[in-house]
Amino acid sequence: MNNLNKSFVKLKVSKNQKTNKVQNIFTNVTKKYDLMNDLMSFGTHRIWKKTFIEIMNIQNNDMIIDVGSGTGDLTKEIQKNNSKVSIVSIDLNYDMLKYNKNNYKNYIKKGIWINCNAENLPFKNNVFDKYITSFCFRNVTSIEKAILEALRVLKSGGIFYCLEFSTPENPLIKKIYNYYKKTIIPFMGEKIANNKNAYIYLEQSINQFPHQDILLSNLKKLGFSNTSYINLFNGIVSIHKGYKI
Repeated sequence: MNNLNKSFVKLKVSKNQKTNKVQNIFTNVTKKYDLMNDLMSFGTHRIWKKTFIEIMNIQNNDMIIDVGSGTGDLTKEIQKNNSKVSIVSIDLNYDMLKYNKNNYKNYIKKGIWINCNAENLPFKNNVFDKYITSFCFRNVTSIEKAILEALRVLKSGGIFYCLEFSTPENPLIKKIYNYYKKTIIPFMGEKIANNKNAYIYLEQSINQFPHQDILLSNLKKLGFSNTSYINLFNGIVSIHKGYKI
């Protein structure tokens, strides 16, 4: 099976069913999503996102698309650093997007919110300076299609950035991390978000997401240039980067 399309193997959900299943999960946890992120990561997701934004080297008047923007915390941080950028926040989950917009519509000066799929973006070619996505790609049904769409909507010289859970390098850290996400995270999901299955899915989606090197290889294969990645926290998360030439 292609490494890009293994999600939901354990849950016996077909590729055609994945999109609806994932959206139902996120609809059910929308209101507790930010709280759970803080608790599960002990607040470190904020450090990861801060590093992610620093790496982007955002310029005045950049046109940015935030794919899978969720509750909008990344967009908010970008705007805090530079209010002159324009950000289009997209998410396939309407409830998440509505929550995002209601929270930040008065704060974000140049913001647009669009309910759409990362695999089929409603934009012309060569629109954006930067394509950013954080903790979204593992939920996409076809990562290959999403990458091709990213390449299409970026301007020449535009940059792709992806922050996502990945594979720890150290075997001991990997073992501890695997136990934590398999056992502790679903328990927290049950007690705090009242949805154990959503956080069982989280563990499975992380496990089935391509290794850093595989995702890097696919970015190159599908047309991005000068591709690279950096690991954070020993590879628990990684940031991939690629240029459209």
